[in-house]
Amino acid sequence: MVEGYRGRFAPSPTGPLHAGSLVAALASWLDARAHGGRWLVRIEDVDTPRCVPGADRLILQQLDRCGLVPDEPVCWQSARGDLYRTALERLVAQGDAYPCACSRKDIETALAASGRSRERQHAAVYPGTCRPENGGAKGREARAWRLRVGPGVQPWTDRRLGPQAQDVATEVGDFVLRRSDGLWAYQLAVVVDDAAQGITHVVRGEDLADNTPRQILLQRALDLPTPAYLHTPLVLGPNGEKLSKQNGAQALDLSDPLAALQRAAATLGLPAAAGEVPQALAAWTAAWPVRGPGQA
Repeated sequence: MVEGYRGRFAPSPTGPLHAGSLVAALASWLDARAHGGRWLVRIEDVDTPRCVPGADRLILQQLDRCGLVPDEPVCWQSARGDLYRTALERLVAQGDAYPCACSRKDIETALAASGRSRERQHAAVYPGTCRPENGGAKGREARAWRLRVGPGVQPWTDRRLGPQAQDVATEVGDFVLRRSDGLWAYQLAVVVDDAAQGITHVVRGEDLADNTPRQILLQRALDLPTPAYLHTPLVLGPNGEKLSKQNGAQALDLSDPLAALQRAAATLGLPAAAGEVPQALAAWTAAWPVRGPGQA
C-alpha cells in the first residue's frame, strides 16, 4: 500500500486501443489497485491533426468492457490549454524557454554545416541556432518555443528497467514546448497534467522511456514533483517492431474481453486467471509485483 498513490492511463485518440495499448492500460490499473491507490484516465488529444473523431469515446468503451474503469472523471488535454500557457510563460520569464524560428530544413542544414548528421530514424538534435546567446531568431518570425537544456547527464531509475541516464543536451538538444502550428507539445502537456492531477506513479510502455529525462528536466524547471516511473514490455508486430497504430495494429477484438486481458497479462508475466473479468482482475492484482513486472 502506498498512501496517496495516484496513477493514470493516458491514450491518444488516434484510433481504438490495440493489444499493445491494452498492456499499458492493464499494467497501470493493476499497479494502482495493488498499491491501494486511485486510477485516472486522461485523453491526450493535443495533437489534433492526428486525432480520429469518436476515438476517445471508443477507447473509454473498450476500457469499460475490460473492467478498467477510472476512479475520477476523465479529462481531455484539449481543454487544458490555459494550464500549458501559464507554464510556458513561467519558463520564458525564468529564461528557461525561448522562441525558435528554425524549420526542419534549417536544422538539417545547420547540423550538416557543423559536420554533424542526423542518425537514421532519430529526430535531429537541435543545434541551438536560436538561443539568445547565439543571436536569437535574428528578426525571423518565431515558429516554436523551446526549453533551454543545460549540459550534463540526467539520471533516473525505472521500477522495471533499473538505472537509466541520458545526456539530453547532446542526444536531443533544446526541445519543443509549443509547436510551429501553435499546438502544445507532448512533453509540456504531460508534465503539467501529471502535476495538476497529482500523479505519483506513471506506468506506460517502454517506448516512452526515452521521454522521461526531458520530462524530469521540465518538472525541475517548473518546481513540480517527479513521479515514480515504470515502463512495461512492448507488444511487437510480425515485423519485430513495436505494435502501434502507425504500423497497422488492429483494433482490439473485445468479443471476448477476458481473452484479450489474458494475452495482455501474459505479456506482463502474470499467470492465467480463471473466472470472469472481475475475478481475473482480482487475481492479477494479488499477483502484481509492486516493484513492477520483472522485478523481485
